[in-house]
Amino acid sequence: MDKKVSIEEFYQSTQHYVPERVKTGIGHFNVFKLDEFAGPKPKAMPFNRRDYYKISLVKGRSRVHYADKIVPVEKQVLVFSNPQIPYNWERIDEQLTGYFCVFTDSFFHQFGDLNQYPVFQPHGNPVFPLTDEQMQTVIPIFKRMFAEIDSDYAYKYDLLRNMVFELIHAGLKMQPASELKNSGSNAAERISALFMELLERQFPIESPMQRMQLRSASDFANQLSVHVNHLNRALKETKQKNTSGLITDRVMQEAKILLRHTNWNISEIANSLRFEETAHFSNFFKKYAGHSPVSFRKLEIV
Repeated sequence: MDKKVSIEEFYQSTQHYVPERVKTGIGHFNVFKLDEFAGPKPKAMPFNRRDYYKISLVKGRSRVHYADKIVPVEKQVLVFSNPQIPYNWERIDEQLTGYFCVFTDSFFHQFGDLNQYPVFQPHGNPVFPLTDEQMQTVIPIFKRMFAEIDSDYAYKYDLLRNMVFELIHAGLKMQPASELKNSGSNAAERISALFMELLERQFPIESPMQRMQLRSASDFANQLSVHVNHLNRALKETKQKNTSGLITDRVMQEAKILLRHTNWNISEIANSLRFEETAHFSNFFKKYAGHSPVSFRKLEIV
């Protein structure tokens, strides 16, 4: 898997120019029509992380590949993509239609933290198949984006931020309540948020030389200056899993990504995920995936 694709590389490869607003380094936002942008037979998009956010409304049969999952789309879908998780689309229908917007983290500087929303969290659900009725509630938001970005209103980017939040909340409203973050005590939520930030800060693994530093429950508890039992209680209250369970889930997710989309050998992957012995990684992976790393990689390639 290659390094993250930058917003500048996105424009250079698709539009053959880089807008001045991107060159200045300030926050960037843009919106596109998918059918005009991609055409009937576009070049396949590589499975990579991007250093920008993207919200896509796509009509047509396809498959969404993200992190370690593949989600089939039979009709239409709303997808939230973020810099932490690699993704791409596999089209089934020859022509897909719809809209998408792209924006950088700095576009929301001082306007909110996008990563607090489950649709942009690594363990969250970023893919929402839509009914025809739901489709008709989302399309107008994108149409208003087009109208606003072409206007000369001095505060149009404030309105565009609000429209991004409209899309986020539209997705969250479609998500079953049981999947949304349960409200715990303020202290538990604070500890949980700090833990998740420390966990995610170690990813993505982009080089065999990169290695996780915090790997055990006690590593995180020491870093947060709390007792491991206190950390476990906070995570159980807010995430319904203990520290080790959340670490395991994230390590497994990254392991599957690296096995699928890099040519690194098993020992390099094991070392990056801070397993002292390759055999320990193989046993760990087989326990949770049902296959050895070698078997998993062969199955995925086939």
